[in-house]
Amino acid sequence: MEDKMLCYQCEQGLRPDGCNVAGNCGKDPRTAAMQDLIVYAAKGLATYAHEARKLGASDRAIDRVLVDALFTTVTNVSFDEARCAEVVKQVVDARDKAKALYEKACAAKGEAAKHPGGPCDYAPAGDVDGMVQQAHAFGLRDRMVRQGKTVTGLQELLLYGLKGAAAYAHHATVLGREDDGVYAYFHEAMAFVAAGVSDVNALVGMNLKCGEVNLKVMEVLDGANTGAYGHPVPTPVRIEPVKGKAIVVSGHDLKDLEELLKQTEGKGINVYTHGEMLPAHGYPELKKYKHLVGNYGGAWQDQVKEFDAFPGAVLMTTNCIQKPRDSYKARIFTSGLVAFPGVHHIADRNFAPVIEAALAAPGFAADGSDKTLLTGFGHNAVLGVADKVIAAVKAGKIRHFFLVGGCDGAKSGRNYYTEFAQSAPKDTVVMTLACGKFRFNKLEFGDIDGIPRFLDIGQCNDAYSAIKIAVALANAFGTDVNGLPLSLVLSWYEQKAVAILLTLLHLGIKNIRLGPTLPAFVTPDVLDVLVKNFNIMPIGEAKKDLEAILS
Repeated sequence: MEDKMLCYQCEQGLRPDGCNVAGNCGKDPRTAAMQDLIVYAAKGLATYAHEARKLGASDRAIDRVLVDALFTTVTNVSFDEARCAEVVKQVVDARDKAKALYEKACAAKGEAAKHPGGPCDYAPAGDVDGMVQQAHAFGLRDRMVRQGKTVTGLQELLLYGLKGAAAYAHHATVLGREDDGVYAYFHEAMAFVAAGVSDVNALVGMNLKCGEVNLKVMEVLDGANTGAYGHPVPTPVRIEPVKGKAIVVSGHDLKDLEELLKQTEGKGINVYTHGEMLPAHGYPELKKYKHLVGNYGGAWQDQVKEFDAFPGAVLMTTNCIQKPRDSYKARIFTSGLVAFPGVHHIADRNFAPVIEAALAAPGFAADGSDKTLLTGFGHNAVLGVADKVIAAVKAGKIRHFFLVGGCDGAKSGRNYYTEFAQSAPKDTVVMTLACGKFRFNKLEFGDIDGIPRFLDIGQCNDAYSAIKIAVALANAFGTDVNGLPLSLVLSWYEQKAVAILLTLLHLGIKNIRLGPTLPAFVTPDVLDVLVKNFNIMPIGEAKKDLEAILS
């Protein structure tokens, strides 16, 4: 069958080398082309913004356009080709402003401006059809032919890390936190990609720097979240319905959830979280809303059947949306950068349409059971009992820690993580984060001298908390993270997971097990580099991996 596209940025590729006819995520070839065009245009924006910054000139509005453009191309964010076309135009407009900024800075210093061409000169076609045709020259396949799979793979690894970091930077910006050094790196790295650098060592170095910068981004986002909503505290979360009208909120954006909670207060509507929104229940300033009653369903890939059965309205924030069934299309809404054709988009956080849809729907007819699960074990909560944890380790009561987390997905092989967590010995502690937790977070793990054996640290970006916990424990034991009785067993799906992986590699953390499959952009040559430097390895059989780790 003739290739209509090529995309291998997520784990769910239909073929070992990615999706070539349509995206397994639901992305069609036209939308894939438009997203390739966004990235191409962003290279031009970054090139001029980077050159302007070297001369001391910058513009925060230009910075934000680049971040939002990259986030728009993350898996399961935007399926709307018309919205993507608008983003292309926004990026080109910002590029022209960056060009003018650069030329002005050159003139002020008496230097001649350089114009490298390529994406710096790109002019969008007059309509979407024309833009789709333009994109065919800038896709993945073309670069593989020109540069080879290994160089292209390393460039894509960097690009995907940047996309993931951009998502986290966007979340922080929403809450009023930004970092100029982060923006500077986005420009530098995208200009680096635009230049087509082919040196493997340089590419590896820039990827590790992406990990370093993503650590800063996650730190900024952690400060934004805790500054706005307080430090998470261990909290039992109801997982069965409460009688009454209902709205379920999915995605990652805590600000959207907060605004919806404010607007629904006193209206007789119960609000539920879904997927990566579950950790919201641990934040004091969010849990104070009594109508935030619980969590509904599991991870993102189950949303179609779960939302179909949900008797209320659905709000999708940030990424993770799937093609909605007609049965609930009229009562699902998007916000922020999320878009799906035919779905009502809320652009200004006025959630009146969501509220109206919830009131029109039947709601839950009866209460379910009182069953709960725990969340809210952020770094502040865990380090608050660090002395107990250290004492338990020294006494031999805690033998090992496992971080079993990351993205979930529908592809086979992910039951590995359920079996791994379930099989972990009773004298070990399982930490988790991101939606991979839904593979095992309803299991009973018990405790060790009052220390829960299962610690839900939070969303994917809360890898920052996991790192803080690990570093603090390492300092307490006079070692580094690699010297701790700690093993990382990670699942990946999309680009935020790539950014976190690069952060872990930047920190020098070794012996990471990654699955359920290795990324297609990690060619044999790239894998060889990762194995030699970090001993990164694919997952195997859960019980055998456990035996190997604990032997």
